[in-house]
Formats: sequence, C-alpha cells, structure tokens
Amino acid sequence: MTPLDPSFLHLPLAHRGLHDGPLRPENSAAAFRAAIDHGYGIELDVQLSADNRAVVFHDDTLDRLTASTGPTAAVDAARLGTLPISGGDQKIPTLRETLELVAGQVPLLIEIKDQDHHLGPNIGPLERAVANDLKTYTGPVAVMSFNPASSLAMAQLAPEIPRGLTTCAFAPTDWPDVPESRLADLAALDLNPALGACFISHDRADLHNERVAELRAQGLAILCWTIRSQAQEDAARRLAHNITFEGYLASIPLS
Repeated sequence: MTPLDPSFLHLPLAHRGLHDGPLRPENSAAAFRAAIDHGYGIELDVQLSADNRAVVFHDDTLDRLTASTGPTAAVDAARLGTLPISGGDQKIPTLRETLELVAGQVPLLIEIKDQDHHLGPNIGPLERAVANDLKTYTGPVAVMSFNPASSLAMAQLAPEIPRGLTTCAFAPTDWPDVPESRLADLAALDLNPALGACFISHDRADLHNERVAELRAQGLAILCWTIRSQAQEDAARRLAHNITFEGYLASIPLS
C-alpha cells in the first residue's frame, strides 16, 4: 500500500477546482489556478475521450456543461478542447494539460468516473490513459473511483500511486441503473485487500456510518465530500481527516 502524501490530510481539496460561475467553471484551468492561488488542494474528475485520452470533465454527457449534446466518450480530445464550459471561455482540458498546470504545487485527487455505468468490471481504457499520463508526474497525487474495479486496475497499472475509493451509502434511489445486490455489496465498505487502498472519500451525509469509524481505526485516511459551509466543515472534521469542499472558502488548519 502506498500512503497518501501528508498534504492530502492538511490542505482542503477544492471540489472540481475552486469554481465560481462561467468565468471559472468546474474542472477548468481557471478553477484550478484559483485553488492553487488560495493554497488549496484540488479534486477533479476524468472521463474518456473517443481517442482514449483522459479528459477533465465530470459528466458522461456534454449536455449540462456545454452547448453540445451526447456522450463525452464519443468525441475526441482535440474537439473536446474547443468546447466552452458553461458558456464562458474556458475549454475542456486533458488530464495531461492539467498536470502541467498544477505541476506539483498542491495535492491532486483524481476521481476516475465509472465507464462501466453499472459499477461493474467493464473498464480499462480510461485507467490505462490515467496511468500513462501520471508516469512522469512527480507531485502529490492520488486516484479514486466509486467503482472498485477502477481502483484495482490502477493498483496493477500504477502501484506506486496512492489509491482509494469514493464511497457513500449507495442508496438505490441514487443509483437507479445499478443492481441493488451490487449496491449492497458496495455499501458494506468491505475493501478488497488487493486494492491496497489507503483512503476512502466518503459522503459527508453518511460519515456517522460505523464502518467508516472502523476503517479509520484500522489506519485508513478518511476524506469526505462535498462540504458546502463552515458548519458542515466543522461537523465533518470530527469524523474525517480532511474535506472536499465547494461554494465557500474552507479553513486551512494551522498544523
């Protein structure tokens, strides 16, 4: 198991960068620069392009954040890089471009979005793209996914990179396309030892889950998502080592 860099337990992680409207939209270079300028770590999402590149984008379709429609994975990276995000002048970056921008200045937490679409085993190209992009990156970085198969693939492709799982209560109403038996397995938070996971990033609304406390007692780092106020932050810090936040300026602990 490769442990997290200590900065992941100290600097709050700006959710999809420090975003704020169309001039600084989520998962954009402007949002990442703002996070760096404020001394925050960065959490971001990656999807797969049609030409098997890792691109920094949350959704598996383009509809919500661009004027285009259809699957993100149906468009190549060069074309995605011309699409304005949220009507502003920021475009969809590749992971490689983002790594060059961040350049180790702050910790970088990469969420690999599920390409199986049912949290199952049909993954691989995106994980290979991420591992390839990270080969020469020397800054503090970690990867995670809701899909354990993705984290397991990263354990095999890039064992030197710290990895974990994005987790929650996995309520069926939140995951209508995933079989309930699969959701029950994931909700148990029984981590496969082969993952070599050193952390989870858990839904703040479920932080009181006894299993989360057990994992913390076993030495796993507990991160959480997504904090949206100082009051939520204060409550979360009693149970988690660090937070992922948006919509306000999080506190940076003194030590």
